[in-house]
Amino acid sequence: MARSSGQRLLGFDRKLGVRYVAGADEAGRGSLAGPLVVAGVLLDYETLRGARVRPLASLNDSKQVAVVDRESLYEAVGSCATAISVRIVSAGTIDRVGLHRSNLAGLRAVLADLHPPAEACLVDGFRLGPTAPPHRAVVDGDARSAAIAAASIVAKVVRDRVMRRLDALYPRYGFRSHVGYITPAHTEAVRAFGPCALHRRSFQAACYGRRDEPAPDDVVADVIAAPFAA
Repeated sequence: MARSSGQRLLGFDRKLGVRYVAGADEAGRGSLAGPLVVAGVLLDYETLRGARVRPLASLNDSKQVAVVDRESLYEAVGSCATAISVRIVSAGTIDRVGLHRSNLAGLRAVLADLHPPAEACLVDGFRLGPTAPPHRAVVDGDARSAAIAAASIVAKVVRDRVMRRLDALYPRYGFRSHVGYITPAHTEAVRAFGPCALHRRSFQAACYGRRDEPAPDDVVADVIAAPFAA
């Protein structure tokens, strides 16, 4: 019988031969608008057995999972993980610091947040530099490691929830449907209304016709923190 996607991913982590495995991944890296969301997930492979691990049977890279299934997996990761950390990086910070530097800083931060400290830290594709916890960059890690795939699910679900909340503040842009990524409808809205405070001005987007003043970062940060109280 073929193994499920979750069994295959969990098998990759178990082969590392350690108890605590952490994975880190991000969502929203290629988005034109909205924050970058970075997540870290710590799995305890000494206790993650039997009935406790079954909710992760369908775990997979978030890009390979339907929206409704991502929501179910988000709950499953929450019930199975030993620790979860989420960091949200605003569009304004991305514009000031740069997307890649913001991403690496977020990945370093979520791995450092996780306790107890992981014996193996896995990151989807990136080396994070000497200030990060000791880690291993895994190419296509969200399709190979359970810990990274779990982080990808958390980051994607949190970011989608954030963008749906922000749609109520900026209803003209359709964030609820495209969650900030470039689509024909999103491009048309930006051309019609100009970019809003959630748009990343450092991105060279042809649809940026006029440049409204962005809202202060702390205002945007207060808004995007709201889903965690729900």
